[in-house]
Amino acid sequence: MNYTEETTLFACAGDTLLGILARPETPAETGVIVIVGGPQYRVGSHRQFVLLSRALAAAGYAVLRFDHRGMGDSEGRQRDFETVSADIASAIDALQAYIPSVKQVALWGLCDGASAALLYCHETHDQRVSGLCLLNPWVRSEASLARTQVKHYYAQRLMQKEFWFKLLSGKVALGALSGFIQKLRLLTSGPSQQTTVKETFQQRMAVAWHGFSGRLLLLLSEEDYTAKEFLEHVGEDPAWKNALTNPHLVCHALQGADHTFSDAGSGAMVANLTLSWLVSQTNGSQQCETS
Repeated sequence: MNYTEETTLFACAGDTLLGILARPETPAETGVIVIVGGPQYRVGSHRQFVLLSRALAAAGYAVLRFDHRGMGDSEGRQRDFETVSADIASAIDALQAYIPSVKQVALWGLCDGASAALLYCHETHDQRVSGLCLLNPWVRSEASLARTQVKHYYAQRLMQKEFWFKLLSGKVALGALSGFIQKLRLLTSGPSQQTTVKETFQQRMAVAWHGFSGRLLLLLSEEDYTAKEFLEHVGEDPAWKNALTNPHLVCHALQGADHTFSDAGSGAMVANLTLSWLVSQTNGSQQCETS
């Protein structure tokens, strides 16, 4: 399907935000909002958001990718993923204003962009959001990072003869060994008082995940510690219990993919899986798959 791309300007709390709207010739009733994560802007690493938007627009889905306040060409003070809900709401308003036929939206986010999507749902309960496409969601904490590193890095290192040879010969720095011990101590210590008193962003994400009545797409990179950390956290935190058996969830693990799906094959797979998920009307339970 033919589509056009146009620059859009829209307001958010007194600041002007800039986005790029991919407009299909005949847009579907579902549009897509691409939420930028990390210190990035609307193009994304290796033009990931550009290529994704064009692929979806060619299939008939309007896509708005934008710079939230303080990033790229948007005005305002720079902010982190926990404070961009107003930006997301303004982007949804703008998409519907430019294309009134769009009745509902799917939020698409990578890393802390995925986290921001869940936090937006937790804060607003916006009924216009019918789907969440989450890639390698960010749930970083000291404990989750330590758990992931111990299991997926240190465990492998301890099994290598080269590691023990370097240790015995003094070629492994004592700092590296003490780092491993420190992480073990962190894992065996109880939760901090702050964690028990104040609801963390990870817990708010879990509440949104369980309470979301729309469709969920989870894409995880096989070669990514953020993805491994997410799985470890989901498996350990009671707030996330049964998260991966959510009846609205479709989940894929992409073999060989890195955090940003940087190679052409992984990027194309993400676009294809996103598109298949958008057009699918199936709401049955699906377990994680390897792609």
